Amino acid sequence: MLTGTTTSPDDPGAAAPGEPRSFRRQFASSPLGARLARHLAVRCLEEWGYPPDSDVSCTMALVVGELAANAVRHGRVPGHDFSLGLGLHEAADTLRIEVADAATAKRPPESPPTSPPEGESGRGLFLVDLLSARWGTEPRDPVGKTVWAELDTSAAPADPPTGC
Repeated sequence: MLTGTTTSPDDPGAAAPGEPRSFRRQFASSPLGARLARHLAVRCLEEWGYPPDSDVSCTMALVVGELAANAVRHGRVPGHDFSLGLGLHEAADTLRIEVADAATAKRPPESPPTSPPEGESGRGLFLVDLLSARWGTEPRDPVGKTVWAELDTSAAPADPPTGC
């Protein structure tokens, strides 16, 4: 669960040095909602000091995009939104991404496929597994689930990033 100072791209707020920062917002369970979630996540990370073309921001955008798309495609329950949460823990060099939806019965597999399928879809969790340090799921109260991923922010290269 994310804790810390809640911020938004519109009002970034200032966390005390060393205090975790967090962002949480609900989005319509639609392709447009998934794109907006990814866009606002990149904007939020930029406010926290990670430019949109940095490796951390590009990786985060891919993971948020995959998890949000899965929430819309597989976790959609009519009348319910999905939520995106970000938590930056600079002391631990960790960025936590949480995407929650209302579909309790539809849970992702415990581990992604060992190689991407040959079909046109099904690579999302494979990418999340490759790009994140850790990922998993947990039940959400009162209904639904949260799929989370943690990225290592210390692995930023010394050279300027090459872009997304």
